[in-house]
Amino acid sequence: MVELASAEPLRLTEWTSCGGCAAKWGKDLLVGLVDELPRSLDPALLVGLAPFDDAAVYRLSDDIALVSTTDFFPPLVDDPADFGAIAAANACSDVFAMGGRVVMAVNVAAFPEHFPRTAIVEIFDAASRVVDLAGGSVAGGHTIRNPEPIFGLAVQGVVHPERIFRKEGARVGDLLVLSKPLGTGICLAGGDPDQKRAAIEGMKTLNRAASELLQTVPGVHAVTDVTGYGLAGHGWEMAERAAATFVIESTDLPMYPGVIEAARRGVRTGGDARNRTAVGAHVTRAAEVDAAFEAVVFDPQTSGGLLAAVDPSSVNALTERFTVIGRVESGAAGLRIV
Repeated sequence: MVELASAEPLRLTEWTSCGGCAAKWGKDLLVGLVDELPRSLDPALLVGLAPFDDAAVYRLSDDIALVSTTDFFPPLVDDPADFGAIAAANACSDVFAMGGRVVMAVNVAAFPEHFPRTAIVEIFDAASRVVDLAGGSVAGGHTIRNPEPIFGLAVQGVVHPERIFRKEGARVGDLLVLSKPLGTGICLAGGDPDQKRAAIEGMKTLNRAASELLQTVPGVHAVTDVTGYGLAGHGWEMAERAAATFVIESTDLPMYPGVIEAARRGVRTGGDARNRTAVGAHVTRAAEVDAAFEAVVFDPQTSGGLLAAVDPSSVNALTERFTVIGRVESGAAGLRIV
C-alpha cells in the first residue's frame, strides 16, 4: 500500500459519495430481493428470512442460541476514529436489538490502495475498543481493495432461545419507547460543528445498556433498532406485523441539538426520499403537525436507538434510558404522527 503524503488533514467524507446507513438500498428494493431468496428448512434456525428480523438466530442448545449479523457502510464522518467507533456500535446494535450479548466480531473492510495506512489503523483500533465495551472481541476480518472506503463488522452474540426480542409482537395498548435521539442524517447534513459532535457521540454510544435494561422488565413485546429506514421504516415493520396503528407524538420525539431547526430550513438527505418512496403510503401526519417533524421521522439514522413496544406497567422502570414517543392503537397497520 502506498500512502500519499499531504499537508491537509484527512477528511473521510471526501472519499465517498454517500455514507452511514443512508447508503443502504431502498427498503422497497431490498424487500423484493429478500422475497426471492430461498428459505431454510432447518428447525434450529429460529430467526431467518421468513420473516426477516434485525439478526439471524440459530439454536445451539436448549438454553443457548447464536445471534449473527453484519453491517458495513462508507464513512459519514471525517475522523477515522469516529468512523470506526460508529461502525462498530452500529454493527453490534442488531445483537442488542434481539436481546443478545455480543461475544465476537470480525472486521469487514475495503479501502483504496493509496488510502492512508494511519487512518486504517485508527478505524480498526476504535472499532476494537467499542466491541470490547460491547462485551466481545474482534477476532479477525477481511480487507479488499475498493475505490471508496467501506468498513463494518460481522458480529456474533448469544441469547436464550426463549428470550429473543423480535420486531413482531406489539400489542394494542403498548407504549412506544426509544433509547436515542433522532436526526443523525439531518444533523450531519445541516448542523453546526457542536451539533454534529453531539450526534457523533450519540452514534458512538452502544445500545448495550438499553438492551440490558429492557431484559430486566416484563411486558416487552417487540423491539427493533432504528437505522437507515428511519423511525418511519422500522416503525412500519413493527406496526405491520402487529396489524395495528403506531401513534407517534411529534412533540415527544427526542432529537439531537439543532435537528428540528435544520428540518424547518429544509435540510434533507437522499435517504429521506428513499424512505418516503418505500413506506410513505403507510405514514400519515395530522394537519396541525409541523412538516419538519415528519422529516425527522423519515430521516435515515446511523447507529440509532432501540424502539420497543412495552406494556405501560413497565415504562417507569425504563425512563433512565428510554423516552416514551407514542402508543399502539387498534386500526389499520401504519404510523400516524400527531
